[in-house]
Amino acid sequence: MSDKKPYLVDAIIGNSKFLASFGRTGKMYRLWWPNIDLPQHVDAIRTGIQFEQSSVSWFDEEADGWQHTAEYVAKTNIFRVKARSEQQPLHVSSLHLAVPGQDTIVREYTFTNSSDQPVSFSFIVHSSFLVSENQLYNTTLFAAADDALVHFRHKYYFALSSANVCTGYQAGLTWDSAQSGQLNGNNIDMKPDGALKWQIDSLAAGASVTVPVYLTAGHDEQSALQQMRAAKEKESAQWIAETTAYWLDFLAAAAPCPFEDTEISELYDRSLLMFKLMSDEQTGSIIAAPEFDENFVRCGGYSFCWGRDAAFITTALDRAGLGALSDSFYAWTLTAQSPDGSWQQRHYHDGSLAPSWGLQIDEGSSIIWGMWQHYLENKDGKFAEQVWPAVEKGASFLISFINSENGLPKPSIDLWEEREASHTYSSAAVYGGLTAAASFAELAGKPELAAEWTAAAERISAAIKELCWNEAGGSFYRGVELTVHSSKYVQALADGATGYVTEGNKGYQKHIINHDDVLDISLLGISVPFGAVPADHPYMRSTADAVEAALTVPGVGGIKRYEDDIYIGGNPWILTTLWLAHYRIQTGILDEAKQLLKWAIDHRTETGLLPEQVDKNTGETAWVVPLTWSHAMFILTIFMLADAEAAASLEAAANHSQV
Repeated sequence: MSDKKPYLVDAIIGNSKFLASFGRTGKMYRLWWPNIDLPQHVDAIRTGIQFEQSSVSWFDEEADGWQHTAEYVAKTNIFRVKARSEQQPLHVSSLHLAVPGQDTIVREYTFTNSSDQPVSFSFIVHSSFLVSENQLYNTTLFAAADDALVHFRHKYYFALSSANVCTGYQAGLTWDSAQSGQLNGNNIDMKPDGALKWQIDSLAAGASVTVPVYLTAGHDEQSALQQMRAAKEKESAQWIAETTAYWLDFLAAAAPCPFEDTEISELYDRSLLMFKLMSDEQTGSIIAAPEFDENFVRCGGYSFCWGRDAAFITTALDRAGLGALSDSFYAWTLTAQSPDGSWQQRHYHDGSLAPSWGLQIDEGSSIIWGMWQHYLENKDGKFAEQVWPAVEKGASFLISFINSENGLPKPSIDLWEEREASHTYSSAAVYGGLTAAASFAELAGKPELAAEWTAAAERISAAIKELCWNEAGGSFYRGVELTVHSSKYVQALADGATGYVTEGNKGYQKHIINHDDVLDISLLGISVPFGAVPADHPYMRSTADAVEAALTVPGVGGIKRYEDDIYIGGNPWILTTLWLAHYRIQTGILDEAKQLLKWAIDHRTETGLLPEQVDKNTGETAWVVPLTWSHAMFILTIFMLADAEAAASLEAAANHSQV
């Protein structure tokens, strides 16, 4: 992956319309507007300084001796970077933020003369926009009246300027040409790039100067420039103060962290702040992560809304007192439901179908389950009425998807989106969806439907215990009726497995293995959160112990997804490790749960975000930053742990009073 668009990022900023990702050097990698999943517009935006008769030194990279420290301003989504180099007489401190309620990003740069002599220099911003990720038909112009560069294509316009009047500009300036820092004053070009320059003369030793850079957006030139004028009406310090106050108020309105531990409370705040950035203000959808693999080179992309992820996330939002975001999400789900009552694998922000590998029956099941969890938070009858038509259609689809011969849901794609089978986790999710739907039916005055759905759920529970239990392995099977390639089928039968060949569409053959005995962390979902089998059932206890023994990564620690996982090398994940913590809390093994929680906290990034994976050899961040589901599992863990400790204290007090 190029340095221009790396897979791993270090920070994100946003305001639920804007979303931008950054590296620890302060380089902006990607920028989304007016929705947080698409379209993405930035090719690259670079910042540098130039002294007379020298080339530009780009302080947002590590060349020329530049070293950086990166962090969020405490309790905000404001990103701060400090850059210094022994080869340069300047230190640079920068703040990066999206202004709430405005189509404006502020990037404030403060230059401090660290030498003992006055210094004169130029500050240069080179900007390249491939609007809507399209290399065709981009135009860059200089709007002299507003002292701004404008990048545009079709209905997306981005203006770049400062409160400080620039001393040079050029529309249409390639990156190679930008190295010289010579700007020729070209006013317009059908090219995606350009640059602005500000001259700073005789900055005294030890003195500082601040140059704010504003980036604004609109659907036409005048809208973007009007937003720029509004940005310039206030000093950058005022925008920073207002944005800081917004995020402080946001956290103050949430539920307090259930623990006073500094590490836990800091990650709690960071999680809540990140949740807001991952929630689309206009539609209510919640994305899994900011996109980082837009060409689908190593995965199928992450900037989509998965109903399953979101069900865990909204449950965490509710515990954290951010139920308004859950309200918006479940209103969004009504726009994403298919006519047959299903919810498909994943969706764009507007509810339309995203690229897919096929139906995952746990997606819609999780949405219905999540709706009930949300209802339980505040018992809002209007919410129940709002979602009831979708619940009824969704539950009817789930009923139609059950195999009448064995009581389990028919084969679909698993939660990891890698194989087709009647997965045990997916079956448990359908159990959870149907029991939730039955509860809604009771509220709606539909006892016949409630009884029907409850009976179907109980048949699934019984079938899981009967058909999905692997006595020889001492755990539940990952699934039954697993579709495999013909070569794997032959090998499996040679190794003693059983299976059959069936005929599909147009006479194509499908090779089915009767049982999938691979240990998978998702087996814990049978009990936590869906409750298809009680957590203290002997089958579940045995399964959890088998999962922990097989999936704990030697040395680095943490829990990987399943035994033969090879995705990005087969690393431990944050959410899988916390999933085991959830199970241990449910069964009263709190000390182990705390150790698993500590592992997750210890593997935050430098800026305090939770990734998806941790490298199995080095323990460093391996993939996806941040992953919303990881943060949700952290929030759920600490509230579950706090509840369990409170219950234990009450029990101990009651026992003491009886003595």
